[in-house]
Amino acid sequence: MGKLKIGFIGCGGIAFDKHLPGMASQRDRIDMYAFCDLISERAEEARQKYGCPGAKVFTDYRELLACPEIDAVHVLTPNVKHCEISCAAMEAGKHVICEKPMAATYADALKMYETHLRTGKLLTIGYQYRHMDSNKAMKAYVDTGALGEIYYAEATAFRRRGIPTWGVFTNKAEQGGGPLIDMATHALDLTLWMMNNYEVASVTGQTFAKIGPVATPDEMGNDFGPWDPAKYELEDSAFGFVKMKNGALINIRCSWALNLIPKEGMVRLCGTKGGLDTSGFKDVTANHVIANRCVDSKIATRSPFPRMAGTIDRNPMVTPQDAEAKIWVDALLGQGELFVTPEQALTVTKILDAIYESARTGKTIYFD
Repeated sequence: MGKLKIGFIGCGGIAFDKHLPGMASQRDRIDMYAFCDLISERAEEARQKYGCPGAKVFTDYRELLACPEIDAVHVLTPNVKHCEISCAAMEAGKHVICEKPMAATYADALKMYETHLRTGKLLTIGYQYRHMDSNKAMKAYVDTGALGEIYYAEATAFRRRGIPTWGVFTNKAEQGGGPLIDMATHALDLTLWMMNNYEVASVTGQTFAKIGPVATPDEMGNDFGPWDPAKYELEDSAFGFVKMKNGALINIRCSWALNLIPKEGMVRLCGTKGGLDTSGFKDVTANHVIANRCVDSKIATRSPFPRMAGTIDRNPMVTPQDAEAKIWVDALLGQGELFVTPEQALTVTKILDAIYESARTGKTIYFD
């Protein structure tokens, strides 16, 4: 059997930061064969840096999908195009890994899921933060049953001033949403995965746009440079209260701009026997995973993993993007299972979409 041929649709920041270098680690098993972007120079840059001999460049994804030799594609476009392109790819006989979020709306995510079922093609979503040391360690500890029944959780992704000023991040028509589907999607995915609970009963939510559309230059101080308030079309913070069918509660909190101390990507779990939390996505090791349990009749707060930073059961040189790429290629070759299932990603989008709907209507959204 020859190498798998992989196509990449969208050659922007997430492609160069994650998917292209990640898949390059699998070159012994795949050919990075086709690159597509509306800006041809981006696709050509990706081809020159990562392409196999004879690699192709396109500006229309339909032409890429028409290549019968391509086995799988990475969909790395703005959010509102995820459904259209992913479904077209599966209809064309290609397996799909789509960057998060699964889609801009639950209806679109459901269409992707149904297309996956009908075509039999693999579909997974790029929630690579599951592969970070702290999150792997946290999941392993939860799976021992040390926390008991988890009945309350927090999924937090706060930035004080972290509005993305590149690409289409502040464009509602292209992005579909702000920090809720950009950042909270990761924190919520981690929380549901660690709880192993995907049965949603109801969602109540609220969004705000109190800073992005009105800030003056001296009020910005943005990590990514100044933005244009006149072109800011999305929420700058969002909050959700999720009740699961077993009675557990999840508190979702996120912002691109909010007047508080930032805490990006923290997951907190509270159970009948103990609690656990991480300090966030960035530069986190398992030493930051804190457990709270009763020890010798007293409450003890400690790390459940007394190891040196960066030595959690794997070669520390294996990055999350490389781990995601290996699992993806293994699945394509029939040598392993998908790590992020479409059912799991569908539930994440279901909850996020319900927060937007609750904020719009002022009502709690109930599910059967």
